[in-house]
Amino acid sequence: MFTLFIWEREDGMSLSWFRIRTIRFFQIFLEDLPGVVRVVPNRILSLHTTRSWDFLQLKPNVENGILSKGHSGTGSIIGVMDTGIWPESESFKDENMGEIPPRWNGICQEGEGFNRSNCNRKIIGARWYVKGYEAEFGTLNSSDGVEFLSPRDAVGHGTHTSSTAAGGMVKDASFLGLAQGLARGGAPLAWLAIYKICWAPGGCSSADLLAAFDDATFDGVDVISLSLGSSLPLSTYVDDIISIGSFHAVAKGISVVCSAGNSGPYPQTVINTAPWVITVAASTIDRAFPTAITMGNNQTVVGQAFYNGKEDLNKFYPIVIGKDIAAFDADEGSARSCESGTLNATLVRGKIVICFQSEFQRSAATAARTVLDSGGVGLIFAKFPTKDVHFSFGIPYIQVDFAIGTSLLTYMEANRNPIVKFSFTKTVIGQQISPEVAFFSSRGPSSLSPSVLKPDIAAPGVNILASWSPVSNLEQTDHVTPNYIPQFNFKVESGTSMSCPHISGIVALLKAIHPTWSPAAIKSAIVTTASLKDEYAQSIVAEGAPHKQADPFDYGGGHVDPNKAMDPGLVYDMEVSDYVRFLCAMGYNNSAISLMNRASTTCNDKSTKFLVNLNLPSITIPELKKSITVSRQVTNVSPMNAVYTARVQAPAGTTVRVGPSTLTFNSTRKKLKFKVTFYSRLRVQGRYSFGNLFWEDGIHVVRIPLIVRTIIDEFYAET
Repeated sequence: MFTLFIWEREDGMSLSWFRIRTIRFFQIFLEDLPGVVRVVPNRILSLHTTRSWDFLQLKPNVENGILSKGHSGTGSIIGVMDTGIWPESESFKDENMGEIPPRWNGICQEGEGFNRSNCNRKIIGARWYVKGYEAEFGTLNSSDGVEFLSPRDAVGHGTHTSSTAAGGMVKDASFLGLAQGLARGGAPLAWLAIYKICWAPGGCSSADLLAAFDDATFDGVDVISLSLGSSLPLSTYVDDIISIGSFHAVAKGISVVCSAGNSGPYPQTVINTAPWVITVAASTIDRAFPTAITMGNNQTVVGQAFYNGKEDLNKFYPIVIGKDIAAFDADEGSARSCESGTLNATLVRGKIVICFQSEFQRSAATAARTVLDSGGVGLIFAKFPTKDVHFSFGIPYIQVDFAIGTSLLTYMEANRNPIVKFSFTKTVIGQQISPEVAFFSSRGPSSLSPSVLKPDIAAPGVNILASWSPVSNLEQTDHVTPNYIPQFNFKVESGTSMSCPHISGIVALLKAIHPTWSPAAIKSAIVTTASLKDEYAQSIVAEGAPHKQADPFDYGGGHVDPNKAMDPGLVYDMEVSDYVRFLCAMGYNNSAISLMNRASTTCNDKSTKFLVNLNLPSITIPELKKSITVSRQVTNVSPMNAVYTARVQAPAGTTVRVGPSTLTFNSTRKKLKFKVTFYSRLRVQGRYSFGNLFWEDGIHVVRIPLIVRTIIDEFYAET
C-alpha cells in the first residue's frame, strides 16, 4: 500500500506530507521516528453518485423565503471536491455574479484543456490533485481523450454536483427532452471553487483529498461539498482523511457536507459519520417518467424509463424471457437475470428481452449490456419497486416492478407469438407521493459511533437533472451502438452524491443570512426544522424490502425544509473543544487527537459518558439498561424574548422526563441547559425505538429525534 506521512511543522499548526510505498511493519517503525505525528494509509475513495428546488419550495417568488432572504447565495463560496468541472456549461456563466471577494486566496490552476480564462466570476478558483492517485496506480494516461490532467471534468459527476449546489439559471434544460424546464442550483449567485481529486479511471486518493482540504481552508471557502467516501468497515476518526480534513475545516468555521453512501437499505451502512459534518441521505421528488408497454392483446402496463424514441420501438417486436434463450453453456437462472454472456445471440437478435433481477444479478446496466451485445432491440428489467430510474446507452430500456414483470410473463405464456411495443416516456409532476427515502440511501446507526445519529438529514437525490460533461460518454463507447456516441449537456442522475449538494446549496444560503453562525448551529437549524411528513401530510416512507415508515436511521432529523431552517428559534451549538472531548471519549490517544486539533492536546477525561452528552440536535442512547440522564444546551437565535415549553413523544418502551420543562430567554440569557432522563420500562434485549423532543414557543417548533435501544447485557449485537 501507499502511506501518507503527516509531519508537524515547527509552528505546530500546519501539516506537510509526502507518500511512499510501505507495509505494516515498516509503518510501525516509521511512527516511532522523531517528528512523525502519524502514518495514515492512503486509501482510495469512491464517488457516490430541476424540479427538486421547486419541490423544496425554494423559489424566488416565496415571500420572505430563504432564497430571497439569502440573496440567492450572494457572498458565499462553495468548494466542491469531485471530478472537476465543465466550465463551458451554461450553468456556470457569470452573468449577474458579483466581483470576486477580496478575501479569496485561491488560484485558477491551468492544465490540459483548461486555462485561466475558464475561471470567471462564477468559477472563482480551480485546482487539481493527482500525485496521490498516481502514487497508488502509476502515471495517469490522458492521451486517450477520456481524462484531462486539469480541473476539466471528463466524468460529469463534479459538473453535476457543482451545478446542483450553485448553478445559474438555464432555460429549457432537459435530458433527452425529458424533465424539461428551468435548471438552477440551490444558491445560484454563490461562487464556486473547484478541487478536482477524483479521476475517470475510478477513485479518489485520500492523500489528494487532504491536500485539497488544506487548500480550500486556506483559499477561504464557506462550504465544502463532498459527494464521496470510503466503504465499510469505517476507519477511526483519527485515521479517516475525510474526518481529519473536515475537522480542520470546521475548526475554521467552514461547514462540510458529505454524502451518506449508496449501500442501503441495509442498517449500519452509513458512512461519513463524524459529528462535525452534515451527512445527507437521499430522497425522491414528485417527478416521474412513466413509459407504457403495450402487449399484442392491446393491454398496457406502465414502467419507468428515459426513452425518447431515437430507436424506433413504437412498433411491435417479439418478446422473450432470458431463461428461454439461454446460451448453451449458461444455466436458466443466470439467463433469467441476463448475466453477462448468458444469452444465445441467435435467439435474441431483433427481439425485446425481459430479465428479472436476482440475488446475484441486480444490475440493469449489466442486463442491458448483455442484451445489446446479443443483438436485442430492447430490454424490460423487472426489479424491486423503486423510483430511481436508470438510463442505458444504446438500447431502449424500461424498468418495471416484479408484479408488472409477472403480468407480462402471463401474457407471454398465453400467446404463441407474444409481441410488445414501447411508447415514448412522459414527464409527469405531482402524481407521485414524495418524498420517500431512496432504496439505495445508506442507513444508520453509525457502526463507528452509534451515539451520533447518522445520517443527519435527507434531501432530493433521485432522478436529479443537472449539468453534465459532454465528453463523459466517450469512455462508454464500447456499450453504445456504432457511430452513435450521445453527448449530454444535462443528465439525470441518482445517488446521495446528488442529495449532498442540495444541502450544500442550502448551507450557502444560510451562511449568507447568518454569516456568524457556526457549522454546528447551521446543522442544528437544518435538522431541527426538518419535516417528517410527505406533501400529503402522511408520514414519510422509506423504500426498502419492504417499504416501511421512515425513521431517524433513514433520514436523520427528517426531510430538509429550507425556508424553516433560516429561522429555527433555538440551535444546539458546539465548539471545537466539544469535538475534542468527543475524540477523547472515543478512546483515541493524545498524539492522534493533537493531529486532529493541530494543537497539543491532553485528554483529562476519557469517560465514555460524554458520547451521549455531545451537544447534538438529537439524542441517541445505544445501551439503556435502567435509566440514564443526558444534558443539552440550546441557544436562542431569534431576536426576541421567548418562553419555550417541552413536549415529548417517548420512544416505545421508555418513559422520558425533561427538566426544566420550560426555558425562558431574554436579552441577557441566550443559552440555557436542560436534562433529559430516560427510564426503561422493559427488561429485554430490545431493538431501537424512536421518539421526539419538541421545544415550542408558539412560533417555533424545535424538534430533535430521540433514539433508544434497551439492553440487558452490554455490547450485545443488534439482532
